[in-house]
Amino acid sequence: MTTRILIVRTSSLGDLVHMLPAISDIARHVPGAHIDWIVEEGFAEIPRWHPAVHDVIKVAHRRWRKQWWSAQTRRERAALYKELASRQYDIVLDMQALMKSVWLVRQTRGVRHGLDRASAREPLASFFYDVRHAVGFWQPAIKRQRDLAASVFGYRWQGPPDFGLQAFTQGVAIQPYAVIMPSASRDDKLWSEASWHAVFRELQRHGLALKALAGSPAEAERAQALLQGFDAAHVLPRQSLTQVAHVLAPARVMVGLDSGLTHLAAALGRPTLGIYKASTPVRTPLQGNGFTASLGERGHEPTVDQVLEALEQALAFSGITA
Repeated sequence: MTTRILIVRTSSLGDLVHMLPAISDIARHVPGAHIDWIVEEGFAEIPRWHPAVHDVIKVAHRRWRKQWWSAQTRRERAALYKELASRQYDIVLDMQALMKSVWLVRQTRGVRHGLDRASAREPLASFFYDVRHAVGFWQPAIKRQRDLAASVFGYRWQGPPDFGLQAFTQGVAIQPYAVIMPSASRDDKLWSEASWHAVFRELQRHGLALKALAGSPAEAERAQALLQGFDAAHVLPRQSLTQVAHVLAPARVMVGLDSGLTHLAAALGRPTLGIYKASTPVRTPLQGNGFTASLGERGHEPTVDQVLEALEQALAFSGITA
């Protein structure tokens, strides 16, 4: 018997990566699970990576809100409404619990599940679900998502998270380079030039080339300036998320600011260091099946020595010794 399930989780990159283990759990514990997923158009690649996801339904809320009443936006919203109205689900599961996700949930056909008022980031969202679930708020995001799915479908999950990313990792040979993510869209996330240079020197002392990721021209410019004077170091051109995943999967190690791509590296099982300055790792620590270190805290950046010590552990994990 098929159980038709619609997952509502539209953004953002790191949050979608954190969703993947819950999808694996559902596929493992719910016989005949047919899983569709509503996602923001810019992140539609991510659900498609998971072998248990059947259909990906794209929404363009980020683009639409800039021109909500334009003719094109109205047409696209009407098409989405028609698409959702044509599908009957057994379970509609809102994994986001925000009013913007509720706007989508209300257009669906099926029993609507979500977080209760005490568990939701936006408590008002809970009033729009048919069934509400209690999940501890101050827990790592991956555990929250796995707990919510388990509560909805009546099972207990066990074991480490399975991100369903074997298409990127299976049979991949690790290469002698490090991926770095030294730039961010917010200045309060940035780490100092001197601190990054200490990390770059240590990576190159171990014979690793440096490949920097950047999400915008401004971030690429900053990364280029940071790498100036270092051999075998360059900023990668803007790529699709799938292309970036193929770069991360064979990397010896990844060092980055708290960003979605850093969380993706951890999910791919690579030894990964995350530098936290403007956010707390309590709810969004790096998690994966390799070595991870979530360093720092909101308002308290990690020291260079702390990062270098963790880097030595990461490199030892990946088979490099001093």
